Amino acid sequence: MNARLETVLGWFRDANPDVACLQEIKCVNEKFPADAFEALGYNVAVHGQKTYNGVALLSKWPLEDVLKGLPGEEEDEQARYLEALVSAPSPIRVATIYLPNGNPVGAEKFAYKLRWMARLRQRAATLLALEERVALCGDYNVIPEPEDCDDPESWRGDALFQPETRAAFRAIKWLGFTDAQAAVGRDPHAYTFWDYQAGAWQRDHGIRIDHILLSPQAADRLVDCEPHRSVRGGEKPSDHVPVVATLSDCPA
Repeated sequence: MNARLETVLGWFRDANPDVACLQEIKCVNEKFPADAFEALGYNVAVHGQKTYNGVALLSKWPLEDVLKGLPGEEEDEQARYLEALVSAPSPIRVATIYLPNGNPVGAEKFAYKLRWMARLRQRAATLLALEERVALCGDYNVIPEPEDCDDPESWRGDALFQPETRAAFRAIKWLGFTDAQAAVGRDPHAYTFWDYQAGAWQRDHGIRIDHILLSPQAADRLVDCEPHRSVRGGEKPSDHVPVVATLSDCPA
């Protein structure tokens, strides 16, 4: 976050999101540049971690009922989940998610990924029971379908594309959530991530791993969802691009 602050602030000035979910900020709470975002009119909640992981929520409205950390495994100290109720005129509960990568397959990191996804499913079910507008947003490190990558064969051995990973993602969706980008009919090759290696960006060798899942109450208000692809070609880019969902004030 701090290494790319000007790049991030430039996008915020241009896109002017009402609510933003950040992942992999790689800093402790005290080192997050909250002042820079507050100067743009945002309320800030941070669940940070030194050197690794870390998530943040930014909102033009107050953030209430803040939950830091995904329930279900008390010994898990990795900062990968942050949830809050955005007290807007049309309130919505938002979570920012940095789901574990899980590589290498067959080792503890992959087992942790699957446990984490099971915990996320449990939390998602709890949120659905509230019958609120809910958005679960972030880097899921999941390629849902073969068309969500340019070369499925090259991902066969990767944790992001394993049958167990994809099944766990479907299990969350099938609780009753809507994949916002898929729902608006966006081209599945509208990728959200391009590796820094081997000219992946220049050759459009990308994958779609950043997702916004909406509860029925939020999906009823979905207008559009798109990745801001041009950001990847900018100065000091992240290997991910922002994915932006637009929700109306009134149900469709």
